Amino acid sequence: MISLSSIPSHSPDVVFRRINDEFLLIPLTDNIADMDSLYRLTETGAFIWELIDGELAISDITSKVAEEFDVEQDVAEKDILGFFREVQEFLHFREQ
Repeated sequence: MISLSSIPSHSPDVVFRRINDEFLLIPLTDNIADMDSLYRLTETGAFIWELIDGELAISDITSKVAEEFDVEQDVAEKDILGFFREVQEFLHFREQ
């Protein structure tokens, strides 16, 4: 279960790309891009994605997002946990 103490890291089977003003997660199958399964990120989602380093817990990422986008911590927590649930297939998680 994803929680604020979860530590996300990127799956090696997904590539993050910025193309013009779009931020995309592109799953790989046998080292080939699965263009039918693209996932588009918002600017906030891309900011979160770039913070994922396998070291920061979701609580740390939440604090950085709340500061960067000037939102209340509890609002950021709810939104970010929702984001991680939505993109969990592109990530690995461990507990702190």
